[in-house]
Amino acid sequence: MSKEHVENLIEKLVQEIVANSVIELVDVEYIKEREWYLRIFLDKEGGIEIEDCHWVSEQLEAKLEKLDPIKESYYLEVSSPGLDRALRKDRDFVRHIGDQIEITTFKPVNGKKRIVGKLNNLSNGDISIDIDGTEMKIPRNETSQVRLYIDF
Repeated sequence: MSKEHVENLIEKLVQEIVANSVIELVDVEYIKEREWYLRIFLDKEGGIEIEDCHWVSEQLEAKLEKLDPIKESYYLEVSSPGLDRALRKDRDFVRHIGDQIEITTFKPVNGKKRIVGKLNNLSNGDISIDIDGTEMKIPRNETSQVRLYIDF
């Protein structure tokens, strides 16, 4: 089973689990590091709690045990996406309009590969950000990573 197929299947299963709750599925990641990891990222208004992660983990484990769709050995991790979460899906961008983001590009834009600004919009494949009162549009397909920016 391909990585994308596993992620799509798990996304569907987790959506079923959280459908009647306040918990929201943020992302699913099936990745091989030294071992295979199946990571589920959750959120909810006010922040996700360990009990929420535990509940979803138990529900998902029961479904996976029944279906047994993943043949490789893997570790299941259910957690919050963190304060500096990556913005991957359109809904992530919509949720964080007005927040400071950090964009890393493949090639320099105005001499920089790392750009920080306030997210204005995602439209027609362009990320619109405000940098000190100046709007800049960066094509999403030219970004290697977009994250929430945390200023320490």
